[in-house]
Amino acid sequence: MKELIEVRWHGRGGQGAKTAAQFLAEAALDAGKFIQAFPEYGPERAGAPIRTYTRISAKPITLHCGVSNPGYVVVIDPTLATASAVEGLGEEGVLLVNTSESAEAIRRKTGFKKGKVATVDATQISIDTLGAPMPNMPMLGALLKVAPLVELDALYEKIKAKFLKKIGEEKTNANISGIKKAYEEVKVE
Repeated sequence: MKELIEVRWHGRGGQGAKTAAQFLAEAALDAGKFIQAFPEYGPERAGAPIRTYTRISAKPITLHCGVSNPGYVVVIDPTLATASAVEGLGEEGVLLVNTSESAEAIRRKTGFKKGKVATVDATQISIDTLGAPMPNMPMLGALLKVAPLVELDALYEKIKAKFLKKIGEEKTNANISGIKKAYEEVKVE
């Protein structure tokens, strides 16, 4: 693992970007890593564009700012897959987008010519597994396929610990199923 891994998440309020960033960080913390996970948004309302950030490191993290040069960008809402989403994403970077479109189409929309583009229809996966358009957990599964930042089993345990009492066993298992399905279906080019 690189000394410092930075992930920038783009979504809209209510899509669970903050929750996904937090779950990733907490699973890494349980694995003995140093972490940060925090949101950045304006007026707190459903549907407003937001950014959230996750940092994972083997050493203490001394940065206290947003992520401007991420190694990974996760776009939960496909309408946010624009040139501004890929700002600062380096040549080795990975852009992961929730879409049924091809990686080539995403490259045209965003102007991202370097790095890798990964796509997965996380919204459809969440509808199929959870019965609702909540793509955050499937996007987390897809991210772990393209960037094995934490073990899947560690993530599942974290989700069970947080969700079982809150949303019950059926919905918790449905979220885990969505993660597994996206992990299997993500396409990387």
